Amino acid sequence: MSENKKIRLQDLYGVQRDIAEVIGIDNYIALTKIFGGDTIYIQKYSELIKVQRNAEIRAKFDGNNSAQLAKEYDLSERYVRILCSDLIDDMRSHPLEGQLTLWDDDIK
Repeated sequence: MSENKKIRLQDLYGVQRDIAEVIGIDNYIALTKIFGGDTIYIQKYSELIKVQRNAEIRAKFDGNNSAQLAKEYDLSERYVRILCSDLIDDMRSHPLEGQLTLWDDDIK
């Protein structure tokens, strides 16, 4: 790591210096070694926090509360249903507790 001691924050300019100021010079140097010459897209923070929000919505979803979740998170019901579409499909593929299916032999 002695080669890193030769590179200083004041040696950098523009966005490169801004990045190094945020993450530190050693982390900046590590980034250049791994991603140097590549174009890197850094997501907006507002997009990043959507990951947590979407996980919360999916955890709270019970199949009947898309309107409530849409209101709580200021989203459309359609978006909530799209976000939870795999959960909806799974719920539809399993009968409700105690519900008989056409293939049950326990009909009395």
